[in-house]
Amino acid sequence: MTNRSAGSNRADSPGLATKDQGPRTRRAAASVEEHLELVTRLLEPLQNRPAESVSVAESLGRVAHSDVLSPVDLPLFRNSQMDGYAVLATDVSTVPVTLKVSATVPAGPYEEIRLDVGSAVKIMTGAPIPQNADAVVPVENTTADGGYVTVDVSRAAGDYIREQGSDITAGTLLIRAGQMLEPRHIAVLAAVGLSQVDVRRRPKVAVITTGAELVDAGSQLRPGQIYDSNGVTLAAHLTANGADVVAVNRSSDDADEFRRILRESTAVAELVITSGGVSMGDFEVVKDVLEPLGGQFGSVRMQPGGPQGTATIDGVPVLDFPGNPVSTVVSFLMFARAALRQAAGLPPISARSAPLAHSITSVAGKRQLLRGRLGSAGVELIAGPGSHLVAAMAWADVLVDVPEEATSLDAGTDVRVIPL
Repeated sequence: MTNRSAGSNRADSPGLATKDQGPRTRRAAASVEEHLELVTRLLEPLQNRPAESVSVAESLGRVAHSDVLSPVDLPLFRNSQMDGYAVLATDVSTVPVTLKVSATVPAGPYEEIRLDVGSAVKIMTGAPIPQNADAVVPVENTTADGGYVTVDVSRAAGDYIREQGSDITAGTLLIRAGQMLEPRHIAVLAAVGLSQVDVRRRPKVAVITTGAELVDAGSQLRPGQIYDSNGVTLAAHLTANGADVVAVNRSSDDADEFRRILRESTAVAELVITSGGVSMGDFEVVKDVLEPLGGQFGSVRMQPGGPQGTATIDGVPVLDFPGNPVSTVVSFLMFARAALRQAAGLPPISARSAPLAHSITSVAGKRQLLRGRLGSAGVELIAGPGSHLVAAMAWADVLVDVPEEATSLDAGTDVRVIPL
């Protein structure tokens, strides 16, 4: 991933200098559901992902594209469950009994050995069982003396022998299509000798943050500058929800710079997400560039995250989120997360209901998405509605979804909560 610094200030952005800065027109604000329907249609090409083959060693967190069947039996051959002695059960039915040790079999490559009546073969855990042997006596039940061993505990046929195919047989279903691969799944794939596995191809997504005021974390801030948190935040959310983040770039408010970065992004990505530059101000570079190209911009009746935009550039869908950090995250959660998880084959993250731990007030006509935390008494708000309250997102574990029409809700009222 790359991260470019802002290249010019708003006041002297040459690409915007000749643009008419007259009053903007407002479209009727859309509901959350109306905008979500628009975004869902826009992202339909991301669905039905093809397969790609990846190394089993690198498949952690990927989603199996199809059922995986075992190509072999497990165990691959009859082998010893213990360090001890391979014997005929009839030879140790009466104990103590002393047997001649005719050979030693370690784990690893071997030449087949046949066990004779009245003898024993010293054997290590995992080593192949000699022909004719039908039991293993653990070493702790024996006493060795030179080339002989005395067996003190009798054993029945089958004791301490792992039979071929006793775990699984060739053709057994190991992994179902749609399963996200965890370490336990990787273990069985490796055990049956598979080096590659077909997984769902991840959607390739590029991120562009905008604003002449943005600088990299760790930089020395000048007056009016702030750290660019949206780039790394969106990349983290995208990765956590099954996307392959192919670029994280930043543009100033210069239109030519934004066009160049957008062109580079659409060349490598199947989806581009921008933050900032979509509101009603004079220096809204995303809106300025994309609206003449058919982009749709307007307001959604939600807080935070009201200003929203969509476009298709070079055949690639572009989602345009507002730039305040909380607005960016809430926009992603409400409009992009579900579609990306579906495209990646990940299970949906479902909302649930929970009682309010205390009463709240809300703004009429706007759907409030407030930061909250679930506890034994229900869900409590941990911050106000402001889109700049970044720390509260770290402390929260849900968004509290307050309907447009609500102006106040009493303690104990069930509300919809969306896991973060």
